Amino acid sequence: MQADELITARYRTLEGVLDERQRRLYAAAEAKVLGHGGVKRVHEATGVARGSILAGLKELEQEPKDLTVDGRRIRRPGAGRKKLVELDPGVREALERLVEPVTRGDPELPLRWTCKSLIQLARELNGHGHTISHVSVGALLKELGYSLQGNRKTLEGGDHPDRNAQFEYINGKVEAALSAEQPVISVDTKKKELVGQYKNGGKEWRPQGQPEDVKVHDFVDKELGRANPYGVYDLGNNSAWVSVGTDHDTASFAVATIRSWWLAMGKALYPGAKELLITADGGGSNGSRVRLWKLELQRLADELSIPIRISHFPPGTSKWNKIEHRLFSFISLNWRGKPLVSHEVIVNLIAATTTRRGLTVRAELDPTLYPKGVKVSDEEFAAICLTRDEFHGEWNYVITPSTT
Repeated sequence: MQADELITARYRTLEGVLDERQRRLYAAAEAKVLGHGGVKRVHEATGVARGSILAGLKELEQEPKDLTVDGRRIRRPGAGRKKLVELDPGVREALERLVEPVTRGDPELPLRWTCKSLIQLARELNGHGHTISHVSVGALLKELGYSLQGNRKTLEGGDHPDRNAQFEYINGKVEAALSAEQPVISVDTKKKELVGQYKNGGKEWRPQGQPEDVKVHDFVDKELGRANPYGVYDLGNNSAWVSVGTDHDTASFAVATIRSWWLAMGKALYPGAKELLITADGGGSNGSRVRLWKLELQRLADELSIPIRISHFPPGTSKWNKIEHRLFSFISLNWRGKPLVSHEVIVNLIAATTTRRGLTVRAELDPTLYPKGVKVSDEEFAAICLTRDEFHGEWNYVITPSTT
């Protein structure tokens, strides 16, 4: 039976016992439940005039729900079932102590190390003398402002006292370089990816009921291995270069990627470059303490015949690096739900990444071997033409071309 036929049947059943106002309110209630177009449908199903239905809708919105036809209350003021918190004033505080035991001053409560489901919370409250169902626990939690939430990635370690000062220092250097039309790049390694028929987070449009099949277990394929995307984002040109490495993520690989960007893109974009400014994280293959990183940059500076200035973000602030939210996040969006079955697929998906603001990306596979554990001797390190800034020289320094 169709919905409109059900409305007609219900109305015919009640029509004989409803007065004019009750018919109006009944028809208005049916129309309100139906939503858009409900007035017309109820009018056609019951014969009640549209004007009467509209008047009934206004009454439903304006008049108290506990009034009878003659305006008298059905219940006296204060009658009816008492709210749980009125019958048991202590249940609110008891529930909050269970949900947040540490902040409520009782870190030894038994639910601190268990899953706090509604049933578990209700069971614990009942054990402490508070009669309550799991349904009421859920309603009370909502009243208290709680909701189901997952973890949020915001903590990255200690907060250095000069963190904001370093941000301002980097910003000043970047703005000055961009104003002078000098190249400024943000560099970093994207998360390593398994290569093969593995599940990739996210969803994509496919024919109904035909998801792409992937392996159940994420064991590394010995033949395909992993992919190490290292990116270079050009702040002044909104363009990027990504080398997809097949070996280790080392400082040599990082600087090789910067070299590839310069030869393929940067050199043509900045023919009059007098200095290259690089902003990078404080750790990883391009870390501020990595000797090989500085040695490889010295070799690059010699090749480019221009100074290379580096500013590292302070510890625990990698997400502030421009490349993270101007390049890597969009790469992840572009390949969501797509198994990264080969290095070629990864390269093509990265190169196809774009944004509304016109981001362009070039990508290339780098099959070169980059062995780990390469040591830089004291003599090699001393030969680097490195000048540290007065402000946090461990984070801010410039490497100039060798004179020999």
